[in-house]
Amino acid sequence: MRQFITIAINTFMELVRQPVFLLLTTASAVFSVFLACVPYFGFGDDPKLVKESVLAVMLLAGLLGAVLSASSTLAREIRAGTALAVLSKPVGRAQFFLAKFVGLAAVLTVLNYVNTIAALLASRMAFDAYGSADLQSMAIFGGGLVFAYGLAGFSNFFLRRPFVSDALFAVVVMITVSFIVIAFTAKADKPQVFAAGVDWMIVPASVLVLFALWILAGLALACSTRLEMTSTLAICSGLFLLGLMSNYLLGKPAEHGSWWAKVLYPLVPNWQLFWVGDALTVEAGTNRVAWGSYLAGAFGYTVCYVGAALAVGLCLFEDRELS
Repeated sequence: MRQFITIAINTFMELVRQPVFLLLTTASAVFSVFLACVPYFGFGDDPKLVKESVLAVMLLAGLLGAVLSASSTLAREIRAGTALAVLSKPVGRAQFFLAKFVGLAAVLTVLNYVNTIAALLASRMAFDAYGSADLQSMAIFGGGLVFAYGLAGFSNFFLRRPFVSDALFAVVVMITVSFIVIAFTAKADKPQVFAAGVDWMIVPASVLVLFALWILAGLALACSTRLEMTSTLAICSGLFLLGLMSNYLLGKPAEHGSWWAKVLYPLVPNWQLFWVGDALTVEAGTNRVAWGSYLAGAFGYTVCYVGAALAVGLCLFEDRELS
């Protein structure tokens, strides 16, 4: 168990030191908040467009993060011989592979947390045709990010600490602090009730997105046992697009008795189960989504699918020549 925890922690720290992950985390959060500062002329549906857009950004950023991180943590180690060096110790392949997934899932959880805070800020800052952009909140958010990067630069220059990982952890802290400050501040620079205007339904919606990212992580890690980053990205993108249309392409034929659809439908991940954008657009007091039971069912689906993906990946990894 100690070896498992050590490999998972080392995988997590290795991934948070990747510059591309810091860039992806910062860019997706900034873009989500930026979407709330743009007039859409949506005939009163501007907040709805913002909420659906930030959830889409969250999902696409997680797709890229899962593929890039899986390729960095497994395919590159197999190619460089690091995996062979670790497995020469008293560490089994199953233990090594599963620990890699735990570290990868933890990194995606950090990415999803940052994007969730940005999505909550976007729901607070969204405006319709009768409002205006919340430039004050945008300045507080941007100032927090600049301060986070400044802290990382200070620790790197004076304390000789790694810049990328310190910057990522500082971004996590400062984006949380920025949200708290904005939540107590109205647009007119006056105190207000905490988090007035924030749509908290984004939190369970983002949890569902996190479940989808864990499935993507399992698929990407399974592909990385035999393929490089480009091929892994192509396969995961194809499964992502196919899963978005699985209800139409496979679900309806399966209901009509098609044997091939009945076989393929359970094998393709159904991403629509994790997309509840429509539930965020109903009027307050009319949202009747049973979040507790729905999240429990989605988590069960995630556990089953991730388990199947990791089982396939482990079978591929057991026969992989590492020398």
